[in-house]
Amino acid sequence: MLRGLLATFRGDILGTDGLERLSSGSDPFIVVMNHSTRLEALLLPVFFAFHRHGRVIPFVADWNFALIPGLGAALRAGDSILLVRKPAKPAFLNVFRPWFERKGPALEQAARLLRAGRSVGIFPEGTVNRHPTRLLRGFEGAARLSLLTGVSVLPVGVRFPGNPTGRPVRDRTRMQILAGEPLHPGASNAEPARDDVREWHGRIMLELGRLSGKIWDIGSSRRKHHGFE
Repeated sequence: MLRGLLATFRGDILGTDGLERLSSGSDPFIVVMNHSTRLEALLLPVFFAFHRHGRVIPFVADWNFALIPGLGAALRAGDSILLVRKPAKPAFLNVFRPWFERKGPALEQAARLLRAGRSVGIFPEGTVNRHPTRLLRGFEGAARLSLLTGVSVLPVGVRFPGNPTGRPVRDRTRMQILAGEPLHPGASNAEPARDDVREWHGRIMLELGRLSGKIWDIGSSRRKHHGFE
């Protein structure tokens, strides 16, 4: 199924740079990426697994997507770490929520994988952000996870050179993938200070902005930009 998905959408990837930094020999690390289209969350984990000779990087994903037939199967095949935070839509599907919660909080699942030598992936913006030039402020889970475990962060920028200037990034816009140098947090800390997490998050997002060709600053909103829903 994953090979079929890659064959179907591989033409959406214009080019890559630095993918050798995602090799399985570099595990463990935390991949962070900007999130401009729905397709990235499905295509790029498969694309990375292909270049890692089948070794999958589990990505954090909203559990609502696992309720969608077909997509749920793809997430299971990718060993996705499901974030059970938002209620299900439609509401009657919340009956399945305890089954997804039994593995524990997503951050704890990710930490266990990293300590076992596996890499994980996170979209720190937390939602699809179609703004062509600005990143959302993002959530600090990747930064906290990095400081907790002492594992490096690997920023990967996704660019859309063919997107019309000033227009929202649309699904199926062809993309370029740029993997940067890993960012090392130093020694692990079981209880990182709030200011340290905020500072590390800022450094990660600034580098992600550079690689994706977007702007990030501490004053950015966590919500989608008006007009770029």
